[in-house]
Amino acid sequence: MVDRVIRRPQLKTIAPGPRTGQVLIPSSKSQLHRLLICAALGEEPVEIACRSISEDIRATADCLNALGAKISTKEADAPGGTDLLAVEPLDRSFRADGAVLDCGESGSTLRFLLPVIGILGANCLVLRRGRLPERPLAPYDAQLEANGMRIDGEGSHLTVSGRLSGGEFVLPGNISSQYVSGLLMALGALRGQSRLRVEGPMESSHYVEMTEAVLTLAGIRFEKDQTGTDADPRTVWTVDGGQTYALPQQIRAEGDWSSATFFLCMGALSEEGVLVQGLDPASVQGDRAVLDVLKEFGTKVGVREDGVLVRKGLLRGIDLDASQIPDAVPALAALAALCEGTTHIYNAGRLRLKESDRIRSTMHMLRSLGGIVTETEDGLIIHGRPHLDGGTVDPAGDHRIAMAAAVAACGCIDPVQVGTYRCVAKSYPDFWDDLEQLKVEA
Repeated sequence: MVDRVIRRPQLKTIAPGPRTGQVLIPSSKSQLHRLLICAALGEEPVEIACRSISEDIRATADCLNALGAKISTKEADAPGGTDLLAVEPLDRSFRADGAVLDCGESGSTLRFLLPVIGILGANCLVLRRGRLPERPLAPYDAQLEANGMRIDGEGSHLTVSGRLSGGEFVLPGNISSQYVSGLLMALGALRGQSRLRVEGPMESSHYVEMTEAVLTLAGIRFEKDQTGTDADPRTVWTVDGGQTYALPQQIRAEGDWSSATFFLCMGALSEEGVLVQGLDPASVQGDRAVLDVLKEFGTKVGVREDGVLVRKGLLRGIDLDASQIPDAVPALAALAALCEGTTHIYNAGRLRLKESDRIRSTMHMLRSLGGIVTETEDGLIIHGRPHLDGGTVDPAGDHRIAMAAAVAACGCIDPVQVGTYRCVAKSYPDFWDDLEQLKVEA
């Protein structure tokens, strides 16, 4: 008789109570995607110094390698860096036909690399995992197909072929900014002049500003015109083709404000506070706006030479328009559950199409710990409590829900257990190690 081995899901146990201390934040995943692509489109090798390489960044690097680049990782000699991403550009003589690009669960990888495939005119198989096949490509795919590409298939497999040509591209502003960024990064490598027009207010516009900043760093010239009215704006980029992408040969990726949000929110629940290091206060990253949101909640925020220090103040609920900072919602919702009064988070409907239905999974996470939360069509209504109870959280495989549970634990009476906790590797592989650097406040 063979004994059956019953495998129980592994849980991460987080002690209750506020944290204090300091943490060095990882490099911006959003900036790294853009730097890798612009480096691969260049002509000279580039070394990118960074702290922590997430699963999403590995997916982008692996896909670029499949298309003919050579991206490797080695230890960095530069102070404060843990890794170097060494990029040898795409070999344009390499025939990428038949290449398999595994995007994993990374929406950025998929949406940014579709136009790169079109630049090469390659015939590739693109793989999508997790909930990524459920996340929309329209009307992005239609614009790519109108300009020479073909995208076939559904579910986990896409067949992508055809050469992308320069021309006219039109997108609405109320869809993913990744579509805009993906096209902007590609247009300088096409033949002829291209125009990209975005109609209406643009959501997550700071991510497009980050793309513009990286393109400028790479020497790509473009003109940007904004017309229309405040209620109905039009943004048009005009980009000449045939340009040379030339990033500095050595560059350091800046710290990630999205990852920092979790520790900044922990600081908001601590009398002594949490010091978050490695951030650029002048960054164009959209989640830098969390500092203003934290001030509105009543926290004490100090920007110092050695980092950003956040400490507890008189916490109160707020009304929060999340349209420009959707990734910050789980962490801010965990903070809101511990603020006096009611917080209404709205304009967050796109969160339903993330690694989980992030509105619902945030609600379930907080409810499982004793929070008083209801969902709306595009957000959450959270009634704050002095303390949460603690308990077990199912993050639904979503990295941001798992990390938000750690924020909530800072206001719990009993421990918090998080299932599938390794999902944080998608964006922040060292999160649990960094959390352990903080001490539970007496």
